[in-house]
Amino acid sequence: MGAHVIEEDSGCQLRWNHNSAYYPELVSDAALRGGSALDVGCGDGTLLKLLAGVCEHVVGVEVDPAAARIAAGRVADSGKVICGDFMATQDFAPESFDTITCVACLHHMPLETALVRMAELLRPGGRLLVVGLSANRTVADWLLSALMVVPARMSGWLHHEGTYQGMRVAQPRESLGEIRAVAGERLPGALVRRRLYWRYSLEWTKPFTVQS
Repeated sequence: MGAHVIEEDSGCQLRWNHNSAYYPELVSDAALRGGSALDVGCGDGTLLKLLAGVCEHVVGVEVDPAAARIAAGRVADSGKVICGDFMATQDFAPESFDTITCVACLHHMPLETALVRMAELLRPGGRLLVVGLSANRTVADWLLSALMVVPARMSGWLHHEGTYQGMRVAQPRESLGEIRAVAGERLPGALVRRRLYWRYSLEWTKPFTVQS
């Protein structure tokens, strides 16, 4: 579907949840390069606003119009938000970004195609940083998922867990093993790790082209 840029001012209040728990490390990683950052599935723009504090220019993509309006207001002085489908929008040129983040959004898209598109949009030396959800397929998956219940509940209670209204929810389709396999084929050298709060992280640095 088509995409359009939304601009509207709004304040920013950080809510702790299983996604925002990873924001500090994403922002710290992006700060090493500065430059431009793209947040795929930026939601209400909380992470995007934090990235704006360490990057010269930020862009968010969000399919939900209400969330996109809030996000746009938060970065009105340092970037923009495109309301639309990341896989459909034609607003980006190849190798446009130094950092691309994607938090709890990759499972809403076709895995392989989305990873390839993000890789194309990164500049050489740029970093793709994904925090995602995976499906439980093996006995080990289910066991490790069960072991996360207590620390996740305790952390949520201690940090007064909250999310923004209207957050889209979908069940992940691929297992962590399947995600590792696709990443290994399409993003050689990618590091995929199981993390707390039923999340995994994927980190990849786009290599510089070797001149012959």
